[in-house]
Amino acid sequence: MAEAEGRVTLWGIEVFLAAAEEGAISAAARRLGVSPSAVSQQLTGLESALGSALLDRSTRPMAVTPAGTMFRRHAQTILNAADEARAELAMADLAGLTTLRLGMIEDFEADVTPRLLSALAGDLKGCRFLLETGPSHRLLDLLETRALDIVVTADTPDADGDWREVHPILREPFLAVTPRGRSADDLPLIRYTARHLMGRQIAAHLAQLGLQPAARFELDSYHAILAMVAAGAGWAILTPLALHQARRFRAEVEVSPLPFAPLDRTLSLSARAGPLRGVPGQISQHLKGLIQTEVVGPMRAALPFLGQSLTVL
Repeated sequence: MAEAEGRVTLWGIEVFLAAAEEGAISAAARRLGVSPSAVSQQLTGLESALGSALLDRSTRPMAVTPAGTMFRRHAQTILNAADEARAELAMADLAGLTTLRLGMIEDFEADVTPRLLSALAGDLKGCRFLLETGPSHRLLDLLETRALDIVVTADTPDADGDWREVHPILREPFLAVTPRGRSADDLPLIRYTARHLMGRQIAAHLAQLGLQPAARFELDSYHAILAMVAAGAGWAILTPLALHQARRFRAEVEVSPLPFAPLDRTLSLSARAGPLRGVPGQISQHLKGLIQTEVVGPMRAALPFLGQSLTVL
């Protein structure tokens, strides 16, 4: 078998561009999520294959050599062409699907999910869609047992990722929601149910901080929780997605960062590794665009303090 040494690879090109832009091996390694030695090895291999020094590593920051400047133009063109090829292949994968079994957490069912299905229907002319909504733990179980093809859920801290590919979608903070003009200090906490992952995450965070707020209600509906908060029955800990889903109550409540250590969660698209090839990545891109338009933009406008704490990944 021929040795891979001395070949120009897409990975080597990507490493070179990162190093040229960052000006340091360590910074390029952090950006790419690899070790500095791996970056150095790729650069050495690329320079050996091309027969020219591309970076002057004796300077701080590293300088791009004349040969490196020339190659940099070609390198970006090569990577752009590779990205276009991946996109075309992903579309080909999408076009070949005949049935797609999609699982979505309820947080997206009012706005994002219908628009996602409409967009996918345009790409998948002959595809039949089956949609399942439910809590994250249940959807992940259905994915593992092959009852669903793709799921969008909150990340679980103890999930085994070896059997699946994961595409992070959204990071969002937990927020304090109180009746308008009232403080949480003299109100009981209306808890989100501990039967669901989000409720357990909130409960674990409070326990870790040694906090035991008085609680009389535990509900599994964003609308019910916000209706009770609006009526002055208590305060709640919810996410921007929850507030967006039950936005009819927004004028009757006040929203602020948590009055103690912050807490956030990540939502991701997951699929069994391998069978769907580029389809999960393609769908995740559709989804990110929709979430940015339907959720992130409006929520940041309504609650400017959110900033980058609410962001598409």
